[in-house]
Amino acid sequence: MADERPRAGPVPPPRRRSRQDLREHLRGDHGQRDSAETTDKIPPDAPSAERQVAFRTGISAESRAAAFLIAKGFRILARRWRSPVGEIDIIARRRTLLIFVEVKARANLDDAAWSVTERQRQRIAAAAEVWLAHNPDARIRDIRFDAMLVAPGRIPRHITAAFDTSN
Repeated sequence: MADERPRAGPVPPPRRRSRQDLREHLRGDHGQRDSAETTDKIPPDAPSAERQVAFRTGISAESRAAAFLIAKGFRILARRWRSPVGEIDIIARRRTLLIFVEVKARANLDDAAWSVTERQRQRIAAAAEVWLAHNPDARIRDIRFDAMLVAPGRIPRHITAAFDTSN
């Protein structure tokens, strides 16, 4: 038997909405705004273009560093882990070794090597203590603080035991 349902014609593409349409939709006024109002204002708390580029560069560098550590046999436990006392870029484990990694992206590797300050070291160590308190693991026998230096067009440089927190 033949299918007797009516056939629909081609489906028209969805209507492209402009940014103006989206703003009106999100605001809920649907065109009922003051003519003096401009919709292209940047919110006062929006990060600057430089900060946005720095953020994207940092995310890219952390991704490259994580891939490098995975290739070296590490398992990534956390990325961009934050606590009230500080942030750790990468936390990784290989067998009984746990590493807390600070990733630094600069134009060249030498600049990256000198960019980990004493204050950053203290904050990383404090954040590591918080992480260890929240994530106890009896398999961990060794803990190390490493740095991963990333520069454009270069293989990341892994500095093992980049700093000591025993003092």
